[in-house]
Amino acid sequence: MMKQLMKNSLKVIVVLLIGLPVIVSGQAIKNEKKVLKVKEIQYSGEADLSKVSELLESNTEIHSISTNNWKDFQYQPEVQFRIAHNNNQIWLKYYVKEKSIRAVVTETNGSVHLDSCVEFFFDPQVDGNYYNFEFNCIGVTHLAYGPGRGKRDFIDAEIIDKEILTSSTLGKKAFDEKSGSHTWEMTIVIPASSLTHDNDIVLKGLTTNANFYKCGDKSAEPHFLSWNPVKTERPDFHRPEFFGAVIFE
Repeated sequence: MMKQLMKNSLKVIVVLLIGLPVIVSGQAIKNEKKVLKVKEIQYSGEADLSKVSELLESNTEIHSISTNNWKDFQYQPEVQFRIAHNNNQIWLKYYVKEKSIRAVVTETNGSVHLDSCVEFFFDPQVDGNYYNFEFNCIGVTHLAYGPGRGKRDFIDAEIIDKEILTSSTLGKKAFDEKSGSHTWEMTIVIPASSLTHDNDIVLKGLTTNANFYKCGDKSAEPHFLSWNPVKTERPDFHRPEFFGAVIFE
């Protein structure tokens, strides 16, 4: 009971802090905080990735990852996503159109951010400890947990490979960078059981913080886009103070 009261109190404090200034390089700036409601899709059958994609298409609205936070990286691919939850799973689908694609990394928990990459950073307890889900364009997954960039605890690769499902229209085979105009989609299923530092979490009714990203650090045109604005001098996605609010209905 005491633990739950402390969590509830922390969430109240976080809500009260929304909109207060954040200090970056000695200057106070407004902390913009978007709010996204995640619909629960009612479906009792066995949903494979194809069915998840279909259900997301027919039941959810589409959102843009279009905030270009840093003037030194002006290239802006077209990126959108859908999100829902079902049976204590997070369902995601990304849509990407970009000038070139790269899928070199093949190892689970490898540096997939160097490739054409989409990301979902998720702070389930609203306490600053977050999971960074990163997926290159062929579905190779990187997942860790902790309070900041320098304090990450990798989730076991066996758990990732067994529980987190991905399907990309580009397939699963690695390739070097390909120039030209490319369009690709990725469907992802993240069961709550993969959130190994929050074993008893229930998504339904959860109010939390998260951000959604698109990057390609080693692509021909490096880019760093976010759903909720990130007010830092240089590209840095590991900043939970700039996550938006996400409400699981």
